[in-house]
Amino acid sequence: MGKRLNYSKNRVWFIDEVRGIAIVLMVLYHAMFDIVFLFNVEIAAFSSEPVDLIRDFFAGLFIFISGVSCKFSSNNLKRGLKCFALGTGITVITYIFFKNQAIYFGILHMLGLSMILYGFFEKFIDKIKFPTLGIIISGVLFYLSKKIWALPFEIGDDLKKWLFAFGIVSKNFSSLDYFPLIPWGFIFLAGTFFGIFAVKNRLPSFFYKRHSKSVAFIGQNTLIIYLLHQPVIYILLYLFFNYL
Repeated sequence: MGKRLNYSKNRVWFIDEVRGIAIVLMVLYHAMFDIVFLFNVEIAAFSSEPVDLIRDFFAGLFIFISGVSCKFSSNNLKRGLKCFALGTGITVITYIFFKNQAIYFGILHMLGLSMILYGFFEKFIDKIKFPTLGIIISGVLFYLSKKIWALPFEIGDDLKKWLFAFGIVSKNFSSLDYFPLIPWGFIFLAGTFFGIFAVKNRLPSFFYKRHSKSVAFIGQNTLIIYLLHQPVIYILLYLFFNYL
């Protein structure tokens, strides 16, 4: 994939800690989601716009940090293929057990595809001399493309059913967890530009200090937490609502 720049590999502990907080909040959100939509407990506030904004903020933060982490990997293509394969496994499992609520393109699919694309274009991104401009442009593209499925142009449903990964969906499309490459891939891209500052030790000193060993540990194990948290939550809630 081309020769990597000679970046420092000092651990950015603050990134681990923020990622740890983000995954904990994501787990809590999914627990509430299961209570409302799988166990039919009415919580009016859960379906409010502020909750949706908080959900998107922390999901975006998690995606951004995943982009940052790409600057510390020697093989993003391999990481991306692994992540996408795990996402595909989740699709198969949810289709088998929850056909009407299957996950066809969730956050792991999006992150996996983003890593794969980044793996191919990494050597070109490494040559960009103004990462701040890259962050700004990525943010603007995210904002402009966030409602891509609402753009006033006609695409037949036969074509749309193949474009859901890019944010264009047919009327009958449904995915319990849905993070299309457009617009969320631009948040990932912004993270890769920010990662240039991280690996060059150009961030404030507190980024490189560990403030909480437990939170950092969680942040270093987000993938296994993400894979296991939903079945664990579902089993615990099932036992609670049916036997307690």
